[in-house]
Amino acid sequence: MGKLFGTDGVRGVANTELTPELAFRLGRTATAYFGRQSERPLLIVGRDTRISGQMLEAALSAGICSAGGEAVNVGVIPTPAVAYLARTLGAQAGVVISASHNPYPDNGIKFFAGNGNKLPDAVEAEMEELVLAEPDQLVRPSGDHVGTIKNRHDLSSAYIDHAVSTVKESFKGLKIVVDCANGSAYEVAPVVLKRLGAEVVVLNHQPSGCNINRECGSTHLDGIKAAVISHKANFGIAYDGDADRCLAVDEKGNVVNGDKIMCICALELMRQGKLKDNTLVATVMSNIGLHQAIKRMGGKSVVTGVGDRYVLEAMNANGYSLGGEQSGHIIFSEHCTTGDGIVTSLQLIAAIVKSGNKLSEMAALMTTFPQLLVNVRVGCKDGWQDNAAICAAIRAAEDELGENGRVLVRPSGTEPLIRVMAEGPEIDSLEQLVHQVADTIRKELKG
Repeated sequence: MGKLFGTDGVRGVANTELTPELAFRLGRTATAYFGRQSERPLLIVGRDTRISGQMLEAALSAGICSAGGEAVNVGVIPTPAVAYLARTLGAQAGVVISASHNPYPDNGIKFFAGNGNKLPDAVEAEMEELVLAEPDQLVRPSGDHVGTIKNRHDLSSAYIDHAVSTVKESFKGLKIVVDCANGSAYEVAPVVLKRLGAEVVVLNHQPSGCNINRECGSTHLDGIKAAVISHKANFGIAYDGDADRCLAVDEKGNVVNGDKIMCICALELMRQGKLKDNTLVATVMSNIGLHQAIKRMGGKSVVTGVGDRYVLEAMNANGYSLGGEQSGHIIFSEHCTTGDGIVTSLQLIAAIVKSGNKLSEMAALMTTFPQLLVNVRVGCKDGWQDNAAICAAIRAAEDELGENGRVLVRPSGTEPLIRVMAEGPEIDSLEQLVHQVADTIRKELKG
């Protein structure tokens, strides 16, 4: 991980770690980097509802202007909408000011290329070098070559039209509870669902700047579970702060996570003959039950590292139609270039409508296997994968589980920990196997 860019852009506590000065430099760098072949680079800038968003938007936009670019500020809008607008408006890049599901004091700045894709690690590394360079030697135009800012909050309607166009089914007769997380879905999501005919009960759609993700949205589902039951709704949909992912709640109040959503949507795409090579792309964190369900349906799955950018890379490399994460970051390549919570929810609802079944019945297509995670604190993480004793312990656990389970061992990216996770049919056997591997790691890598 670099000094600035993490797994999803640049993040930190706003005005402390992610400062206006840094936002200014990021705006200058992005304009110079993506606008090398353009006389007046165009960058689409969107944000979520955090109180710090306007401050960072102003600084970022000033940086864009300082490098001779045109900043088109589209206001509060879902992250995938920025990717969509960058792609359809011929922009050189899209920029999102958001820290996704993090608490409101945090904020972040992430970039999309002009084609709507997230940036590869190599591009972020180049940009980081330019941002941190001292002195700043990027172009500084003057006179009529200084950049401009346009405020186009009306462009959210273009994204709404796009989202609605991804389904042909009417949602008339459905009562849906929607949790907007007091985030960037608070205006768009209810409009989209009502346009498609649904009766919508809206939760957490009054952002204050300080209440985004606060005990609501896809990371806090107790409220929407209770609301689905009390309103006798067909199901509920919960978005995160920047609406690039969603989770669902069935009519009984049970959570339907990203794995189950992918399973339901993969089956529907297979029925339509639209799931390329009958293949789903998922990360190593997806439950083994998902892979078994896809296999039972006559399909197969491809596994990537954690992060929707790696899912997208695998999808693009092979032309796959569907991929995503257990957390609800799901990509439908026919409609999106990144995880899109709004579009994902529409595809899920359309699949439910077509099936004529309840969401609980659809979710039962996949059996979720018990999962156990143990964090082992170590003196040094380096070289763990080459340790003979550790490798032997992992192989023994894998042999014990066979095709009915799996073992995943990986180091923490931020702490001196090795994470040992196992899935299988019986929690008792998992506890024994995980602790055998963990004890070996603890013995071999003790501080």
